[in-house]
Amino acid sequence: MIAQARGRFFRLSPRKVRQVIDLIRGKDVASSLTILTHVNKGSTELIKKVLNSAIHNAKQKGLSEDQLFISKITADQGPMWKRYRAASFGRATSILRRTTHLMIQLEVIIK
Repeated sequence: MIAQARGRFFRLSPRKVRQVIDLIRGKDVASSLTILTHVNKGSTELIKKVLNSAIHNAKQKGLSEDQLFISKITADQGPMWKRYRAASFGRATSILRRTTHLMIQLEVIIK
């Protein structure tokens, strides 16, 4: 692992985030940024934000974008917000608002 970035407590379901990160897992940084630009999902902006943070962390170590690829990317479940909603006959039903912890690790491409 050369560089790493984490985003925590994102207000999206991990299942929805995993649909997007499966598209960029194992790809180089430039192509993954291009893919994220063209995918029409709500989670792409948050993933791009964490990916750019990992890229800048690698640049602090003297590496360029061309040398990097995504070696590990995970979307784990964070804590759930528990809310209630009115139901018929005066009852209440529970709603679980899920959150996501996103982690991206970058490695150097070996040629």
